Amino acid sequence: MDVVRLHTTLLCRYLGLAGILLCLLWAFTPLADLATRWVGTTARLEAAQAIVVLASGGVGLDGALSQTSLRRVLWGVVLYRQGLAPLMVLSGGPSTGGRGEAETRAALVRGQGIPSTAILTESRGHTTHDEAVLFRRLLQPQGVRRILLVADPIDMPRAQGVFRRAGFEVLPAPTDPGHVSSPEARLGLLRHALLELLAWCYYRLAGYL
Repeated sequence: MDVVRLHTTLLCRYLGLAGILLCLLWAFTPLADLATRWVGTTARLEAAQAIVVLASGGVGLDGALSQTSLRRVLWGVVLYRQGLAPLMVLSGGPSTGGRGEAETRAALVRGQGIPSTAILTESRGHTTHDEAVLFRRLLQPQGVRRILLVADPIDMPRAQGVFRRAGFEVLPAPTDPGHVSSPEARLGLLRHALLELLAWCYYRLAGYL
């Protein structure tokens, strides 16, 4: 019994040291940037029937989009201006007060010169799976099946799998997260990556992928 307890204690210590080492490497080396590029899906920027910009981060109390949401929607605008699709589809749920994410994004896109007739919004989804189901109901009756999917590189493998399962031909169009320079930002990226890994496992078990 004492031997088992000793082995368990040593194992916990080794795991703790490994966790500390991983955090230090992630925070103070280029490991975060390398891992993001390794996990992310290669972009396929080809002609499609719609550009689908997934929600992220919502709207703050000041009425502004989160940095991630803003980055995604501006990348969608770039794709639209390149003539890759005639339609932008923006998701994002309601905020605690005022206009929700999808509506705030739509207003921003209109301000960039994209006509209202080229914009669709969907604000009822709370998860990526919800978005895929709702977009299938919204787009497929109109004959839209080939989509450019906009999400961050870390989120793209799961999002791409969910939308394929929903019946879409998915062309991944991941955003460029840029260079992560500060230790705090790198640790935030590590947290995001671990949560995304857990989400991917759950989606796999639930049959969403």
